[in-house]
Amino acid sequence: MTAVDPAIAAKEALTLDEYAVLARMGLDAAHWDFIEGGAGEERTLAANLRAFDRVRLRSRVLSGVAEADTSTRILGRRWSAPVGVAPMAYHTLVRPEGESATVRAAGAAGLPVVVSSFAGRTFEELAAVATSPLWLQVYCFRDRDTTRKLIERARDAGFEALVLTVDTPRLGRRLRDLRNGFRLPEGVVPANLPSDGVDYSSPVDHGRTELDPALDWSVVAWLRSVSPLPVLLKGVMSAEDAARAVAAGVDGIVVSNHGGRQLDGGAGTLDVLPRIAATVAGRCPVLVDGGIRRGTDVLAALALGADAVLLGRPVLHGLAVEGQEGVSRVLGIVVDELADAMVLTGTPSTGAAGPSLLETGETGETAPPASPEPPAPARAAGPSSDLRKEELHRSVGDPVLDTMNFLNEITGRFPEAVSFAPGRPYEGFFDTEDIFTHIRRYLDHQAERGISPEAIRTSVYQYGPTAGLIRELIADSLRKDEGIDVAPESIVVTVGCQEAMLLTLRALFASPRDVLLVASPCYVGITGAARLLDIPLTEVVERDGGISCADLEAAVQAELARGRRPRAFYVVPDHSNPSGNTLSRQARAELLELAARHDLLILEDSPYRMVSAGEQLPTLKSMDRERHVVHLGSYSKTVFPGARIGFVVADQRVEDASGATTLLADELAKIKSMVTVNTPPLSQAAVAGMLLASDGRVSTLNAAPAAHYGDVLRVTLEQLERHFPAARRDGSEVSWNEPSGGFFLTVRVPFTVDNAALLRSAQEHGVIWTPMSYFHPDGGGEHTIRLSFSYLSPADIEEGVARLARFIEAETRRWRSKDAR
Repeated sequence: MTAVDPAIAAKEALTLDEYAVLARMGLDAAHWDFIEGGAGEERTLAANLRAFDRVRLRSRVLSGVAEADTSTRILGRRWSAPVGVAPMAYHTLVRPEGESATVRAAGAAGLPVVVSSFAGRTFEELAAVATSPLWLQVYCFRDRDTTRKLIERARDAGFEALVLTVDTPRLGRRLRDLRNGFRLPEGVVPANLPSDGVDYSSPVDHGRTELDPALDWSVVAWLRSVSPLPVLLKGVMSAEDAARAVAAGVDGIVVSNHGGRQLDGGAGTLDVLPRIAATVAGRCPVLVDGGIRRGTDVLAALALGADAVLLGRPVLHGLAVEGQEGVSRVLGIVVDELADAMVLTGTPSTGAAGPSLLETGETGETAPPASPEPPAPARAAGPSSDLRKEELHRSVGDPVLDTMNFLNEITGRFPEAVSFAPGRPYEGFFDTEDIFTHIRRYLDHQAERGISPEAIRTSVYQYGPTAGLIRELIADSLRKDEGIDVAPESIVVTVGCQEAMLLTLRALFASPRDVLLVASPCYVGITGAARLLDIPLTEVVERDGGISCADLEAAVQAELARGRRPRAFYVVPDHSNPSGNTLSRQARAELLELAARHDLLILEDSPYRMVSAGEQLPTLKSMDRERHVVHLGSYSKTVFPGARIGFVVADQRVEDASGATTLLADELAKIKSMVTVNTPPLSQAAVAGMLLASDGRVSTLNAAPAAHYGDVLRVTLEQLERHFPAARRDGSEVSWNEPSGGFFLTVRVPFTVDNAALLRSAQEHGVIWTPMSYFHPDGGGEHTIRLSFSYLSPADIEEGVARLARFIEAETRRWRSKDAR
């Protein structure tokens, strides 16, 4: 290889085409041709570029879009932009550090990398420097054992998906390489494939002798049998094959013609994308590669139905010119161009991109489909449906919104199973007649205050004030129990805490630049609410003892560096759902100091304090002297969930352009008036009656329940210790945390815990739990189970943990036997 001259590398390149020019100047001619060349006369290669050149975007004015949200979610993981690095062999051909530099640059940009089977660096080396998703591009070799070992090695390194290349029964006839007699230089070899007796120097010769030329659709099932990772097919260029892929159950499709390196004379990828996207109809992600050289090309692909694009040759150009920095610059150019194009076309988010962005007609014709048949209308519903899912808000396709539905389905199918899934209060403390007593107590209280019978009747029969009837009682209770001293006017009574979250997020997040930071693993309610409102999320991963303020500050600085505003941080400081962690007193003080430094609001959600035994640490709101904390509350755990009563303490002052001030609570009430109008008065009356019965002290009301929850937590820990004693745990890779209260704990296991494992657990062992992956916004938790013990009796827990132990032992054997193969 020939290094690029430093003087050339230092030259300012502002477009991907300029990087290509610089790379060609510095690379050996044969190496350049190997990277750039296509099959045959390179007509398909040219078709890829021409298809994007034909696209004309439609500008929009006065759209109100000041900043565009370029982020997207693919296979449950957040990408900072709908751009990934396409699989390309031998990055080491242009730079010795090869894929390691590419992976580091992509990670810094928040973008994924699809790593080639013929990568020049080991999977383990790449995983060690990766900070964003890695997928493995898979070639199926004649020796399936070679393919299986490659997949298992990638899985063990932490790769998250398999991308099977399906368009290479043989490598295309690449005339540039034939004329050059191309051979890989010494030292450039595939770092993850067998080295004994195999000659990789001629990619064409090796491909013809080693790749399986007779693949059929059964390969999808075979991949499923050797790995639990999601499977995408790369190389789909027809609607018919896309339909078969979806029917085969693939997790994604990559519209690709191998960068024009296989069949010559074929269509450009953008030409066939609309028909394929219409056929897939949102049932799995559709990605596209080939010919992408500008951020506007990315937007065009989104408009024509792609969920994301994969960028190929330009990444190698950047790598050749400036190593890691060159790849960073190339990716940055594409994302910046995309953001500019989105603002100028009035596109606030990637999910909002659609065919209306494109001009049509003689002066602005978009790329026609390759087939002579007219394409299926992108927005037409099928014969058996009225709507297309892609026409609905993108949140309905978010996996977060499906998690609870799947758990409910499993619970309904296996009613005899012991379920550690629901975080419900124990029903042994409920008596139906008490509800009438509580309501009567509240009505009597109103009469004692001198309120007339007619006014009392109106208060329970009519809608009532939007902000709530019982704010004074809630304020009194917060002062006595939590040390939170706020005026009743600072409180809005809501339909559960979920509405409190929704109202708060809607009020606070006004710009696409505003980012919500969340402690991860994170309660799905806040994640789901953010998805519904198109609010970008950034996770701050908890350590063993809870959130680290240093990690949070790093996340804040990173968002500021990206030109975004960290608006608020959501945290459950006490006995968190789902991890069970509790923030120390020192961490609470540090968090408030950080909030003051960065003008960051803290959304404090703490529903498990009063149902946990022992003295509790002070709430963040009680320590808040500068009104940086919005306190989200609920009586679901402390009173009863059927009442659906929550509240939000929002005492922050809001100033308008005239200088007039209101409370944030007033603004939340305005939004609530357009959502639920009011919180049901009868529910408020029942909760108020319980508060009155305990003189506002929820802690007194929950003395017995808190003792019970402490007992069942202790029983759960004892049963785990009984079935997994320390002597056995050393080699089993099974461990758990020991929270001081709350409803939850987590168990770490050596195998992957996903929906398939949950189904086996319920079906074969009669025990249900929650995969912790549900609670990681950007992926994670694949080896951890959440157990909720609050709803169960000690006898149920004893039986349930015994069943869980049998499941863990069986699944561990299954996992180890697969590894042994």
